[in-house]
Amino acid sequence: MEKEREREGEKGAMTKLWTPLSRAKAPFFHFRQWLWGSSAPQKKHNHSRHDESYRKELEEKVKFDAGSPPPFKIGEIRAAIPQHCWVKSPWRSMSYILRDFVIIAALVAIAMRFGNSLFVWPFYWFAQGTMFWALFVLGHDCGHGSFSDNVSLNNFVGHMLHSAILVPYHGWRISHRTHHQNHGHVERDESWHPLTEKTYKSLEDKTKRLRFTFPYPLFAYPIYLWNRSPGKSGSHFNPSSDLFGPNEKTEVLTSTICWSIMVVLLLGLSWTIGLIPVLKLYGVPNLVFIMWIDLVTYLHHHGQPNLPWYRGKEWSYLRGGLTTVDRDYGWINNIHHDIGTHVIHHLFPQIPHYHLVEATRAAKPVLGKYYREPEKSGPLPVHIFGILMRSLRVDHFVSDVGEVVYYQSDPEVTKKYNHQD
Repeated sequence: MEKEREREGEKGAMTKLWTPLSRAKAPFFHFRQWLWGSSAPQKKHNHSRHDESYRKELEEKVKFDAGSPPPFKIGEIRAAIPQHCWVKSPWRSMSYILRDFVIIAALVAIAMRFGNSLFVWPFYWFAQGTMFWALFVLGHDCGHGSFSDNVSLNNFVGHMLHSAILVPYHGWRISHRTHHQNHGHVERDESWHPLTEKTYKSLEDKTKRLRFTFPYPLFAYPIYLWNRSPGKSGSHFNPSSDLFGPNEKTEVLTSTICWSIMVVLLLGLSWTIGLIPVLKLYGVPNLVFIMWIDLVTYLHHHGQPNLPWYRGKEWSYLRGGLTTVDRDYGWINNIHHDIGTHVIHHLFPQIPHYHLVEATRAAKPVLGKYYREPEKSGPLPVHIFGILMRSLRVDHFVSDVGEVVYYQSDPEVTKKYNHQD
């Protein structure tokens, strides 16, 4: 009788796990058709490799509960990381800025020299937008203090880099600090935190469509800077925003002024050389940068089955940090300064980006199953769009109650994706 009850329990657990899976057939084949223009017929019951990995991870959930407290402490992870990984070299950090600006200048020269070719501009927009994203990552390191030990140098460089791509440095830095300090917390997290069921149901249908329909989520960043996420108020440009403390108003105002100066420079350049050249050289790459930042920040906290979110006494800095996910971006890993190694970065943001890969490799034996091995990328990280589409299909809201919660699906949104398939 005891064995029968155990079998029934396992059967019930598998049924519970397979229910969301039936809604989560990632439309990767259809995305591939859209991307490459392929019209080959789809075989019946032919699931993508993302669905297969999703199945395996769901099966693994029966054996391993990612929401359970880890058997190690954060000090054990810290001790496993080599001491030199904590050392910051301002000269090495500056060398990456030099590298990125040389590439940016070379791309501008190519566009100006061969701009009559129809093939040059799409290449330029993608490559330059990716380089803008790389600049953001270096400014991001300044905000964390991993660029150097000199706060003044960090703030100066951070302002130069972020203002150049229309990001208010201190406004973003402070809200991003809040994100790291509360990662994995349902209510207190700042970046792509889950909507509660009550908040989700209160949204207008238009807002739901914008948040969960590709490609709209990839253009959310400017809206977030101005208005934050649904359920939260404030602006990254307003010193009086709820985001900031009284002693941070001057810093936020300084960054808003720097951002405004960049806008004025762009308007002046448009007046001098014309609006269209500025849009082609700067505007479209900036949109590509926005897509990068939304894509990467979203996928490092979503797109993984049974990813827990916490509230109340169940949340801790360690457990929240373990909800982050590493991603492989192929050859772009080096271009955007290994931002895909996100778990160790979230636990120890003071580690410079050029040590993150080694630090992650050293920490993995301690992390064990709490570290989710990223899916390997080809030369171009096309696979991440399959992960994104699957997440938009099933990751909609979490319960209003409970201290360990998981994403649930809105049947209407899932039905829409299934109908598109």
